Amino acid sequence: MRGGARERGREGEKLSRAPPLPISPSPSPNNAMTLTTDGKLLFATRIARLFAYGFLSIILVLYLAQVGLSGAEIGALLTLTLLGDAVISLWITTSADHIGRRKMLLLGAGLMLFAGIAFALTGNIVLLAVAAIIGVISPGGGEIGPFLSIEQAALAHIVPNDQRTRVFAWYNLVGSFATATGALVSGALAQFLQATGFAALDSYRVIVIGYALFGILLALMFARLSPRVEVETFVGAFNKTPLPSFGLHRSRGIVLKLSALFALDAFAGGFIVQSLIAYWFQIRWGVEPALLGAIFFGGNILAGISALSAARIAARVGLINTMVWTHIPSNILLMLVPLMPTLPFAILVLLVRYSISQMDVPTRQSYTMAVVAPDERSAASGITTIARSLGAAWSPALTGALLSASLLTAPFFLAGGLKIIYDLTLWRSFRALKPPEERMKAEG
Repeated sequence: MRGGARERGREGEKLSRAPPLPISPSPSPNNAMTLTTDGKLLFATRIARLFAYGFLSIILVLYLAQVGLSGAEIGALLTLTLLGDAVISLWITTSADHIGRRKMLLLGAGLMLFAGIAFALTGNIVLLAVAAIIGVISPGGGEIGPFLSIEQAALAHIVPNDQRTRVFAWYNLVGSFATATGALVSGALAQFLQATGFAALDSYRVIVIGYALFGILLALMFARLSPRVEVETFVGAFNKTPLPSFGLHRSRGIVLKLSALFALDAFAGGFIVQSLIAYWFQIRWGVEPALLGAIFFGGNILAGISALSAARIAARVGLINTMVWTHIPSNILLMLVPLMPTLPFAILVLLVRYSISQMDVPTRQSYTMAVVAPDERSAASGITTIARSLGAAWSPALTGALLSASLLTAPFFLAGGLKIIYDLTLWRSFRALKPPEERMKAEG
């Protein structure tokens, strides 16, 4: 037993040796969530950006079809959008902590404005491809571009350690509601414009131009951020090492290991993305689209609310324990969905799964920010986010093949099983590496 304790001690010492404790403001009184002016601005930019993404996503494919692109051209264009975003985001996020976070956020807003204007002015596939690769366009309404990683790094600097997870939970929740609202407004606006005499193409172009204008709004808000969001404000005379590849130095091993694990989790999640689960419900139970919409609307609301519970649980049991021990029951419930004998039971199990499924999201983001050096936060968030994106890109095609072979339950078991492997590996690898607030609590 003493040998096992010594081994765990050596493991914890090795993991904790790499990065220094990130420097953050002092704990807030009464554990109440507080936001500085910079924090409120970052929440506002999150809301505006996700509203814009949802605003565009509803009509983007319809607009490209009206412009005259074929289905194959649209598909290729969306693929180029995602690939270009990964490359641009990797460069911006890994440079932000050394070049300047505000400068890179302003650059991202400029690329969003550029893409919106280009898409509104031309139907030429070559010019659209260039705009898609260089600019920032969200085909699915979700977070895309360099903004998320840099904003989270900035938030981790300007909120107390004991509030970081709670702030991230609210940051994710307001983004989810902003996306939904943007989609709702976009659909209503397009229908209203067409009812008042606009051609379909012109009504969609109004929305694309509106998306571009959000780039200007974001630039105005990013310009108001104070120098406190930058690394230098908190590290003072911190002797930064020369910028290595991908913006990492002392935390490189931690970030690469987290990225590999997060890619596995995302690969598993790709087997059961929302559209594929909806397809399964239709094949298995003949569910109508209206009911499918109601199921996933309720599920997404429950998932968003579940993220808020994560901060309170993490304060009691720790970030890693919250990530792992709420995720495993969620994955067990996922594997139970196809085993349910009736549709109501299948829906019930899925909704219960949604109610705990997002507790690992703000905790994962908070943990990543906590265990790397201050001047590596933007790079760490960018690299782990891109790793998740690349991991999730491959599995939907495998799911399609499984469904075509009438292996209807296989995606659920593959996703749940791989995610449990991820959970246990994460816990074994990182349980000894504590974030600063947990170290202080253990020592105090």
